[in-house]
Amino acid sequence: MLQKCEGIIIRTTDYGETNKVVTLFTREWGKIGAMARGAKKPSSRLSAATQLLTHGYFLVNKGSGMGSLQQGEIISSMKSIREDIFLTAYASYIAELTDKAAEDRKPNPFLFELLYQTLNYLNEGYDPEILMFIYEMKMLNVMGLYPILDQCAVCGSTDGHFSFSIREGGFICHRCIEKDPYHFKLSQAGARLLRLFYYFDLSRLGNISVKKETKDELKRIISAYYEEYSGLSLKSKRFLDSMDSLRGMV
Repeated sequence: MLQKCEGIIIRTTDYGETNKVVTLFTREWGKIGAMARGAKKPSSRLSAATQLLTHGYFLVNKGSGMGSLQQGEIISSMKSIREDIFLTAYASYIAELTDKAAEDRKPNPFLFELLYQTLNYLNEGYDPEILMFIYEMKMLNVMGLYPILDQCAVCGSTDGHFSFSIREGGFICHRCIEKDPYHFKLSQAGARLLRLFYYFDLSRLGNISVKKETKDELKRIISAYYEEYSGLSLKSKRFLDSMDSLRGMV
């Protein structure tokens, strides 16, 4: 049965000489896989529409198994991202995180909108690191993870100076700090941003400027939390980290 959807291509895999299997995150159906026959031929009308990160309308022949992609109409090819190796690395990580965290065929319009907005902001030149942090924080709920960011994870207190405890799964106040000798120190700016990134509506994103040391702090905490609880090991994240250290040397 031929059906139309709005989707973003989050993964492509070569299949045979000329075909591709594409994974689409769609507004209507969530994550689906589809065979794009002949898409590897430069002359194919599916060639441009099946590039990674392409946002478009797609005609899919849906069955009980994998569907087949019949047609694609590009809304945005995310041109600025493609032309920048660093932005491509960030966008690839966001796409892979979505692919690994989202369940098949489970509609999630909120997640579609989040993915679309994040890639769009990346494409428009917003700070890629900040966008990555926001996306990572917002993906936690999709994976069934709920960090405690509005009170102390141990005593429930909402006032005081907070650190972050991976073991307790969230903020830990100065009174309970000895409960976790491995806690991460957290500046007030860092605590505010973690909370903001987790709760706020991405469509209201203005220009957020964050100092490098605060970014480093957020990166350490979010990475450690993911490592402990997400169960994910993503190639694109390792590549992004190596790119970051490379950029530090330039």
